[in-house]
Amino acid sequence: MRFSLLDHKIPCLAFALQEKLHVNIRKNRLNEMKLEPGPWLQGFKHAVLAGLPGDTPIVARRQGGGEMTYCLDDLAGTIAHISTGQKIAYVTDAIYHEANAERIVRLATGADQFFIEAVFGDALTERAAQKYHLTARQAGSLARRAAVKFPVPFHFSPIYHDREYELREEFEQAFRG
Repeated sequence: MRFSLLDHKIPCLAFALQEKLHVNIRKNRLNEMKLEPGPWLQGFKHAVLAGLPGDTPIVARRQGGGEMTYCLDDLAGTIAHISTGQKIAYVTDAIYHEANAERIVRLATGADQFFIEAVFGDALTERAAQKYHLTARQAGSLARRAAVKFPVPFHFSPIYHDREYELREEFEQAFRG
């Protein structure tokens, strides 16, 4: 986990969580090998994520009972899809100025999911600054600069009750450029 201190008149924390690897089990391959899903898969995933040697023995549960021992690498190459882990970033309670913008972009760069406040519309930029918050346009621009995959604006001001779509549209326009 990484974090950054942001200016909200007082220090505020923004976070980014990054998985090292992501392990998906291919259920069709389990069936083909006549292996039963169960707690042994947690041990298998842990071994992969911990980077244990390829010859590490993994005891798998067979369908209908019994066990079978495999080498970690053999099993991983057959029943698992292993990919780079996901990154999730979360930013709220921050005024827009260049130092904050740089911190936010550095923290969120390449995030798969990016949750960022979009409190006010661009027409209320001065109010946003007085309240130490981002506008939807500012938030969308930061998401674009950070090259995130799936940005999620949130923390809308109550004055937009029943009009959140306005903030979402403004955010999206800034994100798409």
